[in-house]
Amino acid sequence: MKQAFRQPGFSRLYAGLTTSMFGDSVMLLVLSMWVKSVTGSNGMAGLTFFFMVIPALFAPLLGIWIDRLKRRPLLVWGHVASGVGVLPLVLVRGEGQVWIIWAVAMMYGASFVILPAALNGLLKELMPEDMLVDANSSLQTTKESFRLFGPLIGALLFTWLGGWAVAVLDAASFFLAAIVIATIAVQEQAPEREDSHFWQQMTAGLRHLAADRVLEHTLVGFGICILVFGFAESAVYALLDGFDKPVTWVSAIVTAQGIGAIGGGLSSSAVVRRIGEVAGCVVGLFVAAVSILAMAAAQQFWVVLAMAVVMGAAMPLMMVAFMTLIQRRTPQAIMGRVSAAVEVVMAAPQAISLAVGSLLVVVLSYRTIFVIMGAVTLVASAYIVTMLRDQIADDVRRPVADGPEPVVTGSPAMDPAVLAGAPAQAVETTVTES
Repeated sequence: MKQAFRQPGFSRLYAGLTTSMFGDSVMLLVLSMWVKSVTGSNGMAGLTFFFMVIPALFAPLLGIWIDRLKRRPLLVWGHVASGVGVLPLVLVRGEGQVWIIWAVAMMYGASFVILPAALNGLLKELMPEDMLVDANSSLQTTKESFRLFGPLIGALLFTWLGGWAVAVLDAASFFLAAIVIATIAVQEQAPEREDSHFWQQMTAGLRHLAADRVLEHTLVGFGICILVFGFAESAVYALLDGFDKPVTWVSAIVTAQGIGAIGGGLSSSAVVRRIGEVAGCVVGLFVAAVSILAMAAAQQFWVVLAMAVVMGAAMPLMMVAFMTLIQRRTPQAIMGRVSAAVEVVMAAPQAISLAVGSLLVVVLSYRTIFVIMGAVTLVASAYIVTMLRDQIADDVRRPVADGPEPVVTGSPAMDPAVLAGAPAQAVETTVTES
């Protein structure tokens, strides 16, 4: 990972993003904890995350806009807007203002579409292709390691001063991140204007994902597991009830995940280089499934915490492998739309998962819910292995020194206007199939 920091501009990008990641780690759990505290409802607390995924349903429209703008200014002003967007939380006084918490959650959802898409594009501008995995690993390790203390700080601030204090801290982190990122020196060419039909431009990201079999099947596998991952947002509070723990103990579980995330994040770059992005996704899904099933069977709370450590190690591996795969196999001209398309494909099962989870927690025990989650996640990993076994075999056999599979960049289809208006089959020429 050290090589990434030798690349001009990455250190400042890392510093800025680290600041906003800290704010996120402090705030995100507080939103659901806040709803749980003022309403007493596990289901309503879980619905907080449902509101976060709603903006992803409109991601294709956001994707077109993202691809028409330079990446660094978009990151800067996106962070400013996010900071302004969390400040209304200082007005929340009780159950009558829960709608403000949910509105801020929707704002967060919009930032989760725009900022990562802009980041993916900026990383392709700053980093050589063989360093993308190192950059992703550095950022993901830091993001996940904030679980060690971020949620705990958020819970303590929430208990001591109230949610308004967490909101102010989070807003300040966004504003500081914007200032740092604005100082990055990068020469970005203005995106070329596309003359194709609006529908063709809007669907370019989805058509690219459908045309690349590796991206397609990996994304389907992730979609399968996301169908059940959202159950945890409501079930975790039922788990705490089952062990007679207060709501603030959710921060202990997330902190335990952070401990595992440090090890998983630090090793993810080497693992992905050795076995490839697709196999990295599969290993991460399998380890996550095993840890979830172990939580379902746990009779002591320390076992739950231990399995949270294991799951924490799996998450950065999955995300580093998945994001590197998308970045390498996507042309810069449509990076925003592809990132947005991924959000759409993920948002549908995530919205279903969060909504169903808030209902299941009322009729099923948390142990049954966790068994369902673990079993479906195993199915997701098996699907990817079955559909992409040839890709996995090629990646594993490839010597580490050879680096990742090269991506063709000289095709006429790389022209933005051609790519946006081409049929799905033509987009296949932009990547090298295994």
